[in-house]
Amino acid sequence: MRTGDAAEAARLGAAYVGTIFAGGPRNLTALQAKEIFNAATGGPVAVGVFGADDVDAIAASAIAAGIEVIQLHGDPRAADVRAMRRRFGARVWAVARADGSVLPESTEELFHEADAVVLDARVKGKLGGTGVALEWGALADSVAALRGRTPVVLAGGLNPGNVAEAVRLLAPDVVDVSSGVESSPGIKDHAKMRAFFDAAQGSTP
Repeated sequence: MRTGDAAEAARLGAAYVGTIFAGGPRNLTALQAKEIFNAATGGPVAVGVFGADDVDAIAASAIAAGIEVIQLHGDPRAADVRAMRRRFGARVWAVARADGSVLPESTEELFHEADAVVLDARVKGKLGGTGVALEWGALADSVAALRGRTPVVLAGGLNPGNVAEAVRLLAPDVVDVSSGVESSPGIKDHAKMRAFFDAAQGSTP
């Protein structure tokens, strides 16, 4: 994501703007992330996506970048969420990666401990950003039984053409898109961003 992309996301009314610290072609430094968050004027919450790193290292990057929500990948458990919250003192979202229509055993404890649970697809060799869509309908009953009052963030393979269907079937509180609105890794297509926002806003859970 570039500063212009963050500014466009804010203009469209995005509730969150995220940056990646978990490696890959979208990985940023804390300074680069801070510039992006500063460009997202008007209220989007700053989210940082991290892998299975040391809590002190994650907290240091989060503080330097001005991050308000830490999103933990790397198959976190409830104990990881607690440790991160003690060190960071702000919101922690935990990722549960579904294998097909099966959620990991840790999902229930994450719903009890995390400030939100991010649903993503499990793809061998990748922590996130796979571009693979979940089986939303097949997961709906399991998610409904577990979620309680904990927000659900839906990621994984979302794009302007499928987000309305995903919202209708799974009723997430937040939809998280990256590659689905890009022209190339890390480069957002503003027309796709607008189309995604319109489709998500027009969907009925």
